[in-house]
Amino acid sequence: MAEMATVRLKSDESAESLIKRFRKKVQSSGILSEVRRRRFFISRGEQRRLAQRKAERRARRRQRKQEGE
Repeated sequence: MAEMATVRLKSDESAESLIKRFRKKVQSSGILSEVRRRRFFISRGEQRRLAQRKAERRARRRQRKQEGE
């Protein structure tokens, strides 16, 4: 799991910029995307099927891209 995002108030820093820095750090750490992904239980079989579908979509996209060149 991703580590906890923490920020410390710098001298002469406004609350708005502190919040902005915190949001940016949370976004870059991938915490929210991981929470969304883990929100519901997905069995290993379902994870495999999802990964297979994702790989097939990637392959189709690559193939279309190569045909267009």
